[in-house]
Amino acid sequence: MLYVSKKYALLILLTFLVLLLFCTPIYSMEEQSLQEITVLLDWVPNTNHTGLYVAIEKGFYKQEDLEVNIIQPSEGGPAGLIAAGQGEFGISYQEQVTFARTSKEPLPVVAIAAVLQHNTSGFASPAEKGITRPRDFEGKKYGGWGSPVEEATIKALMEIDNADFTNTEMVTIGAIDFFAAVQEYVDYTWIYYGWDGVAAELKNFPINFILLQDYAPQLDFYTPVIIAREQLLEKEPGLVRRFLRATERGYQYCMENPGLAAEHLLNHAPEIDREIAFASQKYLAGQYQADAPYWGVMERERWENYAQWLYKQGLIEEMLDAEASFTNDFLPGEEN
Repeated sequence: MLYVSKKYALLILLTFLVLLLFCTPIYSMEEQSLQEITVLLDWVPNTNHTGLYVAIEKGFYKQEDLEVNIIQPSEGGPAGLIAAGQGEFGISYQEQVTFARTSKEPLPVVAIAAVLQHNTSGFASPAEKGITRPRDFEGKKYGGWGSPVEEATIKALMEIDNADFTNTEMVTIGAIDFFAAVQEYVDYTWIYYGWDGVAAELKNFPINFILLQDYAPQLDFYTPVIIAREQLLEKEPGLVRRFLRATERGYQYCMENPGLAAEHLLNHAPEIDREIAFASQKYLAGQYQADAPYWGVMERERWENYAQWLYKQGLIEEMLDAEASFTNDFLPGEEN
């Protein structure tokens, strides 16, 4: 009986060692096979970024063998950090890419996907102010970041509407909340309708909203966009395609399931106002792809038109090479 017990004990031990030898290393290899990458946001997490968080939560990135870390950059935006190799991908906007590539020391960043197909930003004011068109800026006070682009945009729209730019006052208010700004400090400011606009609807706070491209079609620029550095596109095209394939699935999910998508965003950013997040997500579901043939695609004409506008305003010193500034080559839609 003692001999039998030893034999079975030995079999049990051998079985355990085999399991330990073969099962544990296989699990570790799977974990180690995930390529870790960093995505830099342009601002605090919001519904522009939901597709990224959905792709994490739903495992779309892991299915492409990617481990994605999303972080917020320091003030100034992600373009410089991406160009310096501090992250693989970033959330930016056409204006920033244009300035980066036409500066005296150009940054090698390229837009690889449009998060939204059209510019959803514009000038907003309380309805009681009576600002319904650019000429109504006369005698009113604008609050913004104090950037040359803001001044040039307001001036251009007022000139188109036969108004005198010198009769509007420009005030720097920084990141003050829209509602606080227009109730306490200024008459109108620049907002993204997908957040502050839908928030105004929820708060039953009537506003007038002037969409930029309604007066100047060249201001229908891409904002936001996903960027990467040129070197990454050249050396790791497979990585770029895998990332965009998973990201596109994330945004498709947002379009088809805005409520569930908002929940995924809130899982990563619980500080966001829940009611606004759901309303914003519903609004953006129709904006991510809009009238484009597929998500992320960009048109050369819109890159050139906006660059020409910036050049005429004296905001860039040389014309942009549009072909070098953006590409659709890595988008899943290009493969179909």
